[in-house]
Amino acid sequence: MAKDEKKSAWKEFFWNPRTREFCGRTASSWGLILLFYLAFYIFLAGLFALTMYVMLQTLDDHRPTYQDRLSTPGMMIRPKGDQLEIAYTVEFTETWERYVQALNNFLSPYNDSVQAQKNYECKPDRYFIQEDSGSLKNFPKRSCQFNRTMLADCSGLTDRYYGYNDGKPCVIIKLNRVIGLLPTKDGQPPYVTCGAKADDSDKLGELAYFPPNGTFNLMYYPYYGKKAQVNYSQPLVAIKFLNITMNEEVNVECKINSNAIPEGTERDKFAGRYCHTENGSSIRMYTLLLCVIVTLTRV
Repeated sequence: MAKDEKKSAWKEFFWNPRTREFCGRTASSWGLILLFYLAFYIFLAGLFALTMYVMLQTLDDHRPTYQDRLSTPGMMIRPKGDQLEIAYTVEFTETWERYVQALNNFLSPYNDSVQAQKNYECKPDRYFIQEDSGSLKNFPKRSCQFNRTMLADCSGLTDRYYGYNDGKPCVIIKLNRVIGLLPTKDGQPPYVTCGAKADDSDKLGELAYFPPNGTFNLMYYPYYGKKAQVNYSQPLVAIKFLNITMNEEVNVECKINSNAIPEGTERDKFAGRYCHTENGSSIRMYTLLLCVIVTLTRV
């Protein structure tokens, strides 16, 4: 009997034929509560859409409103090997040919024919400023040519092995892109210098820089962003080790010299520089302090 009464109570809860209530509410009551929640969620959706609309009005499709990156550009080096290490023996082609291929792939967008099609011949030694004209946006912005031939002996054109076959390897340095960066205050272009650390100056030997003096010409700055400058080509500096001591460890530090790029900050003490250790065929690099170990071995 008790079980039948309980079953009957459940049936009346779901549908009461006497009061015509479903789950304890009449049709009008359900209609009002559904109408309330419909209006409530429409309001929330509208508030969210309005908030997103206002926020999107503050954004620029071509330039970030806020930049939380370091204002000082980092430096990177090519080629890169597995686990940031390059190791080879001069006499064994198979130990270094993949690094030559990596440099070929990296430099292929810098071929003179490609640059002539996509970019412009700019006036050197001055910033290439491209301002907007009021509400008229100057997009896409033009980019200056950086031709592969400017790297001379490290271009892979006159020496297709980049010196790796005769123990005079080339490495290429580039600055990471920073939107709006003006790397100097007095018209003197930033340039790369490398020197031996500690007591290794007699082991380093002579270095050759390409372009001459290892400069980053001002015409490649400022950078306006990936969407604004679709064909932008980062300037490069190549360093060729002409006569480093074989099978000897040589500690070298390279850095950018500029009165507008600090050597380091509290956030990144190694911004704008990298150091490397050269043993005359392996190169080891680290992201913040780029330390390279070069060990050139002969059989």
